[in-house]
Amino acid sequence: MTNLVDRYVFTALRRIPEQQRADIDRELRASIEDAVDARVEAGESREAAVETTLTELGDPERLADRYAGRPAYLIGPELFPVWRRLLKILLWTVLPIVVTVGVVVQIFEDPNIGKIIGGAVSGLITVGAHLCFWVTLVFAIAERTNTPVKVNWSLKDLPRYEAQRAGLGQMLTGVVWVVLLIAALVLQQFTFTDVPLLDPANWSFWWPVMIALFVLRAFYYVWVYRLGATTRTVAVVNAVLTVAWAAPLVWLLASDRFFNPAFQGFLDLDGGNARGWMNTGLIALVVVGAAWDIIDTALRAERTRRGLPGKVPGTGGSYDFS
Repeated sequence: MTNLVDRYVFTALRRIPEQQRADIDRELRASIEDAVDARVEAGESREAAVETTLTELGDPERLADRYAGRPAYLIGPELFPVWRRLLKILLWTVLPIVVTVGVVVQIFEDPNIGKIIGGAVSGLITVGAHLCFWVTLVFAIAERTNTPVKVNWSLKDLPRYEAQRAGLGQMLTGVVWVVLLIAALVLQQFTFTDVPLLDPANWSFWWPVMIALFVLRAFYYVWVYRLGATTRTVAVVNAVLTVAWAAPLVWLLASDRFFNPAFQGFLDLDGGNARGWMNTGLIALVVVGAAWDIIDTALRAERTRRGLPGKVPGTGGSYDFS
């Protein structure tokens, strides 16, 4: 027909397996010829008819994918929900564990704060990228080899939506933060600087007490996750634990017994009054944070007790999840 048609057909055939090209070549040219003839009979010029026909056929590479029965996506709709669910689980579980282990190893090898932060960020990016790449590669191969991935689903698989229920990610995040806080409290005494940042006199009582309270907090996160709902008992336990660590912390800050008096550096800024400003700021932060945590948990517990419908952001309404 015309050079334009030859270019279009050649572009499409490049993406088709060689053993199928002859048949698709004839079929595609015949289809184009019929469409052009119909337009010419309707009064269009042949050149205009060819351009219109090829434009309507669209991108020749996408057309070739349809002819070859090849998916034009990395992961199809059948496997995508499984891929997304598995990737979220791995990112919420494996990633924090690996990064935390890397930080602990770096602390023991070289407790340089810059190297610790750099290692944590590097590990977060590297491990996250590897998880995304390898999981996606496996599912992409399964998609293109038509490997059956059996996913049985029933109504029993519907998750329970208790009001503001703590998920696995929240539980893991809480436990990881507790581990990091305990590690920071212990290691600042021996590794970060020659003179510890926090008052070493508190190791006779307050720092061991704070560590014990942090451990109880970790068990609390696990307990709430296993319980599966924010009840009044949960709210009471949360309030007790929150007050138990916030009250002595506020007292230590208010009595200037939190920071080590012998520590120099940034605490001597502002004419030596930096520690006072930091104490005041931390007291406000602790009080506001503790109050918010207690009130928020109590409100969620009350919502659960009364069976109130949960609000879904963006919908403008509420849903009864009971």
